[in-house]
Amino acid sequence: MTARSVETDHYRTLKIAETATQQEIKQSYRRLAKALHPDTQSDPGDAESIKRLNAAYEVLGDPQSRSDYDRDRRAQQAGFQSESQIRDRANRTAQSQAHYQQRRQAAQAADDAFATWVSKVYNPVDRLIAKILNPLKAEIRSLSGDPFDDELMENFQSYLEGCRDNLEKARTKFQSVSNPSSTAGVAANLYYCLNQLEDGIEEMERYTYCYEESYLHTGQELFRISAKLRREAKDKLKVASR
Repeated sequence: MTARSVETDHYRTLKIAETATQQEIKQSYRRLAKALHPDTQSDPGDAESIKRLNAAYEVLGDPQSRSDYDRDRRAQQAGFQSESQIRDRANRTAQSQAHYQQRRQAAQAADDAFATWVSKVYNPVDRLIAKILNPLKAEIRSLSGDPFDDELMENFQSYLEGCRDNLEKARTKFQSVSNPSSTAGVAANLYYCLNQLEDGIEEMERYTYCYEESYLHTGQELFRISAKLRREAKDKLKVASR
């Protein structure tokens, strides 16, 4: 819409209120036109007043023209040059609000995905890893009493079987829900932790077959690496949750 000059207050020229009806506009125009008619006036300066009066009525006397004038008048009173500037400002505001809402929704979706992954994957996997790692020292200490004692060895083998079972459960949980990008580092640590645990269990199982101490030591070292990866995963999770 092209800007329309509204510097002249046509309502004031016609001496009517902005809420005047079309009939009131017409009546006021006729009254003023009669008063300013050359036959009743000797001052030639009144010709300019008649010109302004006619211009005002041309605008306000037509409902559509009056509507356009009113819109531009309100726009200029609000500090804009035209109604189109108001629409542009409104559109920009709406776009900004929509963009903000999209960001809010994306942030909420990311928070929800993070919470779901922590609840469904990280927490249960971490608990299962703890069930594998935590008993190791006590199991090794018990077995060291007499590695050739059948009962002690059977107890240690039962522990390793339990480790296998918990490891399988942990891997199933780990694969149950895709990790969000914000937890990529945490997921990577868990993945390598589970791999190290599997290798450690295999080494200690070899020990139960042949009593070769190097297998037991290697298995313990792999478990220590797993414990370190678990701690790093926990630290990264704290950072990601901030």
